[in-house]
Amino acid sequence: MTTLHLVYLSLLPHKTTNQTYYKPCHLSSNRTHIRTPRAVNTPEMLQEVSKKPEIELEFIGPKAGPDGSYPVEKALVISGDKLLRSIMQDNKIELYAAYGKVMNCGGGGSCGTCIVEISDGKDLLNERTDTELRYFKKKPESWRLACQTIVGNKENSGKVVVQRLPQWKK
Repeated sequence: MTTLHLVYLSLLPHKTTNQTYYKPCHLSSNRTHIRTPRAVNTPEMLQEVSKKPEIELEFIGPKAGPDGSYPVEKALVISGDKLLRSIMQDNKIELYAAYGKVMNCGGGGSCGTCIVEISDGKDLLNERTDTELRYFKKKPESWRLACQTIVGNKENSGKVVVQRLPQWKK
């Protein structure tokens, strides 16, 4: 009887460094014998693993502090994976004014309480949606709804600067 051996490479994140590596695995045809040797983490193999593009976000606070400077919070995300609203919530960055905290629509695009202004990096975001076009007929082109704004397109990387609560600016 002959035994068929299959070899495949599994792409895994390292447990402590979170660096990606290939782990060769061998399977026999009767599925009773599985052998997994040590992970292979050579520079040649790592070059084959494509790193996903990242977008750096800076969130500028709506009101200046006592020293006159505006607070800035930062986040780093994978391009094209999330809405701006989700990124802000995941990073505990305040999005809503007092009214919006209580009366927001939960990201459906029907209340207009998650307004942000894109100061830099507009080209790294999706085009305005029909909902945004309806809400912002007479508002600046740089205003967006965080619940309708996708950060990146899975291929681009760069920096986006977001002004929170632009309607509070004087």
